[in-house]
Amino acid sequence: MTDQLQEKAPQKARCTIGEAFRYAASGILKAFKYGRNIKIQLAIGLFAIFLGFLLRIGAFEWIAIVICIMVVIAFETMNTALESVVDLASPEFHLLAERAKDCAAGAVLITAIGSLVVACLIFIPAALKLGGM
Repeated sequence: MTDQLQEKAPQKARCTIGEAFRYAASGILKAFKYGRNIKIQLAIGLFAIFLGFLLRIGAFEWIAIVICIMVVIAFETMNTALESVVDLASPEFHLLAERAKDCAAGAVLITAIGSLVVACLIFIPAALKLGGM
């Protein structure tokens, strides 16, 4: 029996760096194709970029905004991937499947709330300054 445990599955050939990037790009496109919320998050991110130009925010503020957008989109992409795996592994309702999906969605919500706080800290003072207050 220990011999069976020591047997290794056949190794898949490693992909080239170009193939790895193609797989990653494919994953991003699939997240946008099959995920509704990621499109909403992207629209909010684009609105934040619009506000940044409108309010003439500085370089450090741009860094914070871009990082926030990327983190939220990345978490939403992971959430979409996790939901797909859970649906594959547990097509019928299961409490653990529900818990996994809820926790992943909660992680996205945490990043979105954090990003909203950052946006308020950046955009409110910039709007007041631009408005002469």
